Amino acid sequence: MSRQETFTVPTHGPGLYEFTDRVRAFCEGEGEALLTLFVRHTSCSLAIQENADPEVRSDLTEFFHRLVPPSDHPAMSYLTHTYEGPDDMPAHIKAALLPVSMSIPVKAGRPALGTWQGVYLFEHRRAPHDRMVVAHIIR
Repeated sequence: MSRQETFTVPTHGPGLYEFTDRVRAFCEGEGEALLTLFVRHTSCSLAIQENADPEVRSDLTEFFHRLVPPSDHPAMSYLTHTYEGPDDMPAHIKAALLPVSMSIPVKAGRPALGTWQGVYLFEHRRAPHDRMVVAHIIR
């Protein structure tokens, strides 16, 4: 038995947006199962990260900004896909480095996450977006 749902995760710039509560609600009553999450965009990604200290999220955002700076940075002068803004191609690179899908075991109707783990959409663009994440659970 399986079912699917699509979550909309609104964003307002680069960073990690937690949607663990929605994932938990989707898994309720499923017993033992496997949950797959897939983001339907090429300029954001998914992450399981610490949800206790917000500094983890801001440090990760800053790290990836330094790892892949905007296309108007001198180190990125080799990029040719620049007409959608200086954050576009770097967002595609970040999404290529990070997962756009993940599987999470479900035990007793709850995602088998660790105590301090949360599920996040990692937005890589500056502009606000409504990101779509497809959840598929199978028992």
